Order: sequence, then structure tokens, then C-alpha cells
Amino acid sequence: MGFATYIDDYEAAGLDPVSLPPDELRDLVRELDAVFTSDRPRSHQSAKALAPHAQLIADPLFAEAPLSAPRIPWLNMRVPKWAVLSRILWHAGYHPEIENPRKATARAIQATDLLVARAKDKGVAVLVAHGYFNWMIGRELRKRGFSRTGSHQARYWNAVTYESRT
Repeated sequence: MGFATYIDDYEAAGLDPVSLPPDELRDLVRELDAVFTSDRPRSHQSAKALAPHAQLIADPLFAEAPLSAPRIPWLNMRVPKWAVLSRILWHAGYHPEIENPRKATARAIQATDLLVARAKDKGVAVLVAHGYFNWMIGRELRKRGFSRTGSHQARYWNAVTYESRT
């Protein structure tokens, strides 16, 4: 099975019903009336599991920055290593028929604008989305003077909090 097939199958499989958000994470969003999420099924399902009481604002703006793995027949690696290699190659210019890093960065800036506007209006904004794109948004938030609690990690139910220093 190729890396691209794995990514498609992973997304199509949906959220594992036994993979529930930790109580401390649910406590963080208990009072919220809305949660942003990408329009991808796993992200939407995760947001629903995290905050079943909240309105889900699904937007393709928050979709993961895409990956495309080159066909290298003699190279056999596990999925996490393919993901790292594919991300490095994406930044190096390998992005056939997918969004390039420049466009993904522009999209991350738009996503940040939306989240910051919501936080200014409502006091808080929550996004349930995808690891690398979340990191891209976080980078933009730090450029704007936000401080971070937690770290972006490639694991389920990872939470990172950003607060305005102003």
C-alpha cells in the first residue's frame, strides 16, 4: 500500500469510536457555544466528540496542508517517515497538483485572522483541526505576539493554547 493510499484510507476510516477526548480537554471547551473545525470528516468528528453541545463551524480554510509522496520504488519506509520526507520535499518544491507552501501560508494567515477576530469578539476561539496546519497557524499567532502553552505534537487530542499578551 502506498503512502497516498494510506492517507486516503486514514481519512475515510473516520474517528475511532474509542478515541475520546481527555476530560481535561473537554473541560476547557465545556462553556463554549461554537468550535471551528476543518471540513475534513475526522476533524469534524473530533470536534463533535470534544464539544457535542457547541455549534461546529466547519471551514475548508482549516484543512491540513497537503502532502504528496514521490514514487521512489526502492525506498521502503513506515508511514511516519514518509510523512516527514513528504513534508520536507513539499517545502523544497515538490508539490505536484497540490497546494504549495506559499499558498498554504497565505491560508494560515487567513485562518489566523478569523480566529483572532472571533477571540476578540467572544473572548476565546477554539479550533479542532490538523497537526501541521495548526502549527502554521500557531507560528502566525506567535508572530502577532501571542504566547503559547503546550507544544504541537503528532498525537491525537494534543492541545495547544495561545493567549494574547496585550
